[in-house]
Amino acid sequence: MANLAAPSPNLSPGGQAILRHYRVQVLTRRLYSILIVASVLVALAAAMSYANAANSGKFFERLPYMFDFIKNFTPRDPLEIFRAMFDLPSPHFDGSAKYDYTSARVYLTDGIYIPNFIYQLIITVNVAIVSTIIGGTLAFCLCFFAATNLVGSRAVRWFVRRTMEVLRAFPEIVIAGLLTAVLSIGPIAAIVAVSLHTIGALGKLFFEVVENANMKPDEGLRSVGAGWLERVRFAIVPQVLPNFVSYTLLRTEINVRASTIIGAVGGGGIGEVFRLSIGRDYAAQTYAIIILLLATIILIDQLSVALRRRLVGNQSFDAARGAA
Repeated sequence: MANLAAPSPNLSPGGQAILRHYRVQVLTRRLYSILIVASVLVALAAAMSYANAANSGKFFERLPYMFDFIKNFTPRDPLEIFRAMFDLPSPHFDGSAKYDYTSARVYLTDGIYIPNFIYQLIITVNVAIVSTIIGGTLAFCLCFFAATNLVGSRAVRWFVRRTMEVLRAFPEIVIAGLLTAVLSIGPIAAIVAVSLHTIGALGKLFFEVVENANMKPDEGLRSVGAGWLERVRFAIVPQVLPNFVSYTLLRTEINVRASTIIGAVGGGGIGEVFRLSIGRDYAAQTYAIIILLLATIILIDQLSVALRRRLVGNQSFDAARGAA
């Protein structure tokens, strides 16, 4: 990097003045950056000190033992994880529920069953998918009314945007807690809670994509007398659809995790059995659930890539890979 203090004798007096002003601005920005970083570090140190005091002074003292739980929370043998995952008999069965995997099977017929964890995961994924479909559909309908380049009325845009902000202002678990008093504990409350939050979260992402769309196709359709719905359908939607699909599938991943958390507090599904497993010190069952959740998220991510490739086309992906 060039030395900011180095003289430049080849410049005219006006150029020298501009250069001096530029150097002053650069030094000022560097000073501000240093002050901001120092302030953040001081605030972080103060927060850590407060957290340590609130934790009875044990936070830093216990920090070296952070991974002791993981080290001690291990199954009897690695195959126990897969026996727990698929409800297979355990050679360590001693009559306790810790190694009793077969009793939790969900039988479809006398000889065909679904492993309990996979069944509970299906419930959780169903909650996430239904919530994403409901929330994504409503967000898709609302986002066009929040976009500046499509709606001229500030009152309409203000109302739609504030509605989205209210819907995403509270975490899903808070909304689910409020709804349990009305809808009782179960997947229905989880679906409503996740759907409401999805409307607000996806709606914001969607209308920002719409506002960045190329408006030349819209101008062309407007010039031949196309209506507002026709302009949205044929000029805007084809441009924004790949990003909409990508954001929707990302939101599906988030909703799987949100449904798991809500399940842990009474929403049903894999979250409830995960809470019970880790609370009862069932290591094999806990790791089996973690592996299933991880595999689900990876599968959804790969599905997202495949759908975007189908919508955008292989040529765009190959061009991006060549540029990288």
